[in-house]
Amino acid sequence: MPSKSSLDDLTGGRHGRLPSGSPVARWGSLAAFLALTIGVGALIGSSNPPGEWYAGLAKPSFNPPSWLFGPVWTVLYGLVGIAGWRTWQKGPQGLPMQVWFLQLAVNFTWSPVFFTLHQMGVAGLIIGAMVALTIIFIQITWKPDRISALLMLPYLAWISFAGILNTTLWWINT
Repeated sequence: MPSKSSLDDLTGGRHGRLPSGSPVARWGSLAAFLALTIGVGALIGSSNPPGEWYAGLAKPSFNPPSWLFGPVWTVLYGLVGIAGWRTWQKGPQGLPMQVWFLQLAVNFTWSPVFFTLHQMGVAGLIIGAMVALTIIFIQITWKPDRISALLMLPYLAWISFAGILNTTLWWINT
């Protein structure tokens, strides 16, 4: 039978619970954050496809090709997931984590509102909330965790562009 100390080494000690700083717990939590952002984002995207309604809309000249959205969102959700994971490591119950979860929840409402409900005006308001929450997240993490703040900058740029595109689509199609 292995000694108690070798069991603690195998299990992470403390009666089988992994300490939050253990490599298994750290990488497991990163995997969970990436699964949340990329996985749920992909699920929502595939459950709310643009479809014929979107194809029939008049589009501005700066509308990106449809094939670009999937790869861009995958990369952005990966960056958002890493920022959330880093924030979780520093304080899972703190204000930055709450703002991160809120902006993600708001983000996940956009596709159903825009592509399924065809509510372009409401979707524009949702993007405005996403932008505001992302700016707040960047501001409150800038000093304590600049890397998390910087990871959110490409996302902020894209959702700002998406806001302009959403507003333009609404304007030229109503």
